[in-house]
Amino acid sequence: MNGAITESTFNFFFKLNYDKTFASILTTPMSPADISLGELAWALIRGALYSIGFLAVMVVFGLARSPLILLTLPGALLIGFAFAAVGMAATSFMRSWQDFDLIQLVILPMFLFSGTFFPLDSLPPAAQIVVQVTPLYHGVDLLRTLAVGFIGPSTIVHVAYLAIMGLAGLAIVSRRLDRLLLR
Repeated sequence: MNGAITESTFNFFFKLNYDKTFASILTTPMSPADISLGELAWALIRGALYSIGFLAVMVVFGLARSPLILLTLPGALLIGFAFAAVGMAATSFMRSWQDFDLIQLVILPMFLFSGTFFPLDSLPPAAQIVVQVTPLYHGVDLLRTLAVGFIGPSTIVHVAYLAIMGLAGLAIVSRRLDRLLLR
């Protein structure tokens, strides 16, 4: 998530507004949709490299309890896809560097309270419901269940949630880039 968000927000904003990389790319036969997919692919590559590092550490330290741990890599890529697409969509609406405070305002609490560091049942019941609708909770629970070797109905819900989130973000950023770059 962090690698994908960083690549799809800060770096994307700079390329879009200051470096004018995308305007240069449009002088070739590529379209704004191609730019969206290319930037998304790069964010996924960056996220995959981070994920492979974490997966290797888990294997080296004997934390891999199930062969299903190999499915955590595609799961991490799905999380990266969802966050990168939404991050690029949000960035396409930003006008200045100060707007990145809003990204951190959303990401930091989600990171702290998604069930990564302490169990969800340690939160009050109302907070548990709020956490369970956040995308990072779905990502954390997906990876945790894959890492321990349990695939159940909740796995399908997590995958569907993250896939829909990513596809919606990709659709928004493709339309926004059409407006921003072809005006």
